[in-house]
Amino acid sequence: MPTARPFLSCLILAGVFPLLVSENPTPAVTSPSSTQDGLRLLHKMQDGLGGAEKIASVRDLEETIRAEAYDARGSSLGQVRKRTRWIQNPSTLRLDQIGRRGTYVLYLDGRSSSGWEIPPDVQGPDAFKTTGAPVDLTGGELDFARAYLSGFEINLWLADRRGYTVTSPRPNVLRIEHDGNATDLTLDPNTGLPVKETGVSLADPDRPVPEETQYGDWKEISGVRFPTRKVKLMSGVKRGETSTENLRVNIGLRPEELEVKPADASPVIPRS
Repeated sequence: MPTARPFLSCLILAGVFPLLVSENPTPAVTSPSSTQDGLRLLHKMQDGLGGAEKIASVRDLEETIRAEAYDARGSSLGQVRKRTRWIQNPSTLRLDQIGRRGTYVLYLDGRSSSGWEIPPDVQGPDAFKTTGAPVDLTGGELDFARAYLSGFEINLWLADRRGYTVTSPRPNVLRIEHDGNATDLTLDPNTGLPVKETGVSLADPDRPVPEETQYGDWKEISGVRFPTRKVKLMSGVKRGETSTENLRVNIGLRPEELEVKPADASPVIPRS
């Protein structure tokens, strides 16, 4: 299985290793290394997003995005459509994406830290096909999936409930350390909403690079504010811009549904 995953396969990513969470919201279990300044900023962000209890009440989420991706020289790689489905408990992730040399399907069971992927076909005549052959997640691809789950936005927003270490290295910057990695969120001093997120991208697991995600166009859904426009920079170069086509929460997603492999080995993404 190829590990040199193109940027198309990952527009939002941070952290590594699986995440297990409680089915019901529980009191904060804060890491002993967290600081008061960090917790203060985290709670300010949570309030800006709609409140910790509202965020924790999101049991599952489905989002479809459309993106324009660029290579390291700024040349367009074409459009990407991506569908993300996430379940809080049991911790589950499903990704379906269509993009030039970046079409794939991925499933991760966060409880067992196992799953499968139908990788992109990077050599065939059709640049928008998968290989057609599911394979188990291993090595860098498993790290990619674990990272996606650990760094999923809602998990970061509930950092104190996940046992992540929360600090503040400088004014209005919230640092969340999780599973050996760190994500910095710069907050708007007035609203508390994240302006940007910085961390390390594992889009190519063999070559980690600095990344930054800029947030905008916030929309309230079920009492929680979500960014519906994101600009991705890698090593300071714009590599993608996404807009949300559809975002729904608490729609009753079930792990057994997300685990089903598509019969034709193609991503399952509803038409916009």
